[in-house]
Amino acid sequence: MQVTETLNEGLKRGYAITITGDELNAKVDEKLVEAQPEVEMKGFRKGKVPLALLKKQFGERMMGEAMQEAVDGAMNKHFEDSGDRPALQPDVKMTNEDWKPGDDVNVEMSYEALPAIPEVDLSGVELEKLVVKAEGEAVDEALANLAETATDYEAREEGAAAEDKDQVVIDFLGKVDGEAFDGGAGDDYPLVLGSNSFIPGFEEQLVGTKAGEEKDVNVTFPEEYQAEHLAGKEAVFTCTIKEVKAPKAAEINDELAKKFGAEDLDALKGQISERLEAEYAGAARAVMKRGLLDKLDDLVSFDLPPSLVEAEAKQIAHQLWHDENPEVEGHDHPEIETTEEHTKLAERRVRLGLLLAELGQKAEVEVTDAEMTQAIMQQARQYPGQERQFFEFIQQNQQMQQQLRAPLFEDKVIDHIAEQAKVEEKEVSKEDLQKAVEALDEE
Repeated sequence: MQVTETLNEGLKRGYAITITGDELNAKVDEKLVEAQPEVEMKGFRKGKVPLALLKKQFGERMMGEAMQEAVDGAMNKHFEDSGDRPALQPDVKMTNEDWKPGDDVNVEMSYEALPAIPEVDLSGVELEKLVVKAEGEAVDEALANLAETATDYEAREEGAAAEDKDQVVIDFLGKVDGEAFDGGAGDDYPLVLGSNSFIPGFEEQLVGTKAGEEKDVNVTFPEEYQAEHLAGKEAVFTCTIKEVKAPKAAEINDELAKKFGAEDLDALKGQISERLEAEYAGAARAVMKRGLLDKLDDLVSFDLPPSLVEAEAKQIAHQLWHDENPEVEGHDHPEIETTEEHTKLAERRVRLGLLLAELGQKAEVEVTDAEMTQAIMQQARQYPGQERQFFEFIQQNQQMQQQLRAPLFEDKVIDHIAEQAKVEEKEVSKEDLQKAVEALDEE
């Protein structure tokens, strides 16, 4: 076997691989000898079929396998000897298409090598970590929001007309073309006007009604309504108003706290404070992470595999296009051209991705099975009732596992770098933190 370098420009590599006919024949014979003891053929005892007959019967198929194994072996040995790591799967093709048994096999292999990553002195990296305390005002605001979710309703005085945000208790019967339909009736239904829980246009027509009245509500089902036989149809709902109730805000006291599982109001405030500070810490970490990535981007410079940059730029352009065209769910759209801006962002992402991977590998950073299981379970919660199926799907899908593992690995590498850097805490207001988070989206 002979391997000859044909290209060495930047990160681009090219090699010509020649596997002699004798080598291939020897490999075929080796495979036939290995299989011979298990072969059964009419007229021969098991394991006693002559090698020449085996070669005539199975030689062509074995030749294909031997050829593939020889090429794979040559590639693996090359990467082991050279230390090169291909950025993407190498492009391998046979060049002598007129090949016949006994001829040498000529193969061309080309790829882009991953660059050597320079050493980075992380001890000189200075970071700012924003710290926000859960002030009494923020806790009170969160308490008020909780109280709003615990709103109760009390009957308005007799003869009072229903207002927006009121709750009306109704019996209703819906008809399309004069015929009642499944799911179109209900008794003693508590409907909050303005909640948008019924068909568009329904609730507004009940504003001004009074207990004891009957009201015909005329609506049109949306064109994209989930029940296809009703989509786009006009309907009339005959509603009997049984009660009209005004919202009554829940009092912020120990009773409210107990509704949310706390022992008393002070305990609930403590829980809210902890939750808020955890949210602030998560946001502050995102800001610090961006600052760290910016500094790393300034610290290192090395050649990037063009294929990785191009693939990343296309992915960025594709994602941004879908963000701007959310109505297009599939990929049946014109090809999206990448811009200089997409390429510049792609270069940053590829550079930082390669650097973080190198730093993580040197630091022996690993994502544990427990961490992966926790990440999968968090994702599975997005599919209520199908958690088990989702979990099994992830276990059988290596690509999905990698998509979940990658951000976990990156976060652990970021933590490792932050431990070596100089981190200065800076106490700021909630508003300042919010501005810093919003600035991340603008960049």
